[in-house]
Amino acid sequence: MRTLRVAHSPDSDDAFMFWGIASGAVKGDGIAFEQALSDIESANAAAGEGRFDLTAISVGAYPWLADRYLLLDSGASFGDGYGPILAVPIGSKVMHAEDLAGKRIAVPGLRTSAALALRLRLADHQPVPMDFKAVGAAAKHGQVDAALVIHEGQLTAAEEGLRVVEDLGRWWTGRTGLPLPLGMNAIKRDLPAEVRREAAVAWKASIDHGLAHRREALDYAMTYGRGLDRQKADRFVGMYVNDWTLAYGERGREAVRLFLARGFEAGALPSLVVPEWVRET
Repeated sequence: MRTLRVAHSPDSDDAFMFWGIASGAVKGDGIAFEQALSDIESANAAAGEGRFDLTAISVGAYPWLADRYLLLDSGASFGDGYGPILAVPIGSKVMHAEDLAGKRIAVPGLRTSAALALRLRLADHQPVPMDFKAVGAAAKHGQVDAALVIHEGQLTAAEEGLRVVEDLGRWWTGRTGLPLPLGMNAIKRDLPAEVRREAAVAWKASIDHGLAHRREALDYAMTYGRGLDRQKADRFVGMYVNDWTLAYGERGREAVRLFLARGFEAGALPSLVVPEWVRET
């Protein structure tokens, strides 16, 4: 039995995906999984050091990680007409993204997909990296001019005293006709091919099991929901665990390729990489 260290974000959609494995309902053939929680920017940094065998990563971080990791075809998070939100305190005079040109904007890490999307939307700004849980409060208390909000904060921004200036997922889809690729699951290249394939099969089975047993999976996911009520937790999980999560499909893969190409063209990424996925058969 080979044990793989698996890292995912401490949010409800990733927990929902992992529930099938965590509950013991899904097992790998000859492999076991050891769970670790990591916010996405920390996971990106840890992946750069090869600390996890299978890990959630940002699409925006992939050019720094492609030499160590291959992508799984399941477990991705896409914003299909929605995504990270650019927000300001209620009462702010800012009405459009362009009003924030040159301003300080709190971002949940410099190599997150959210930060890359913001760079594509508003090239002229000063990103201020901080923990994703702190960005909203930083804007509300005047430490920065605006916040780039991800995860459950997309649904609770108004309750936290913030007003949405722009939804970057809606902006991206409006410009490209494609969903905004945000998070992916990746596995180390140096693992044996049969281990990579079995891990890919088990990971997809875990997502399938959660979708087939939504109530129980949501119960587990809510323990990571940071105060969301059940209705909001269900909505959030539905936004990021869906058909896109089961498999990219050609449109999903094209979205990843285009997002990375646009990032490289904008000078935000160090190289233009060709994404590579693990074959499950």
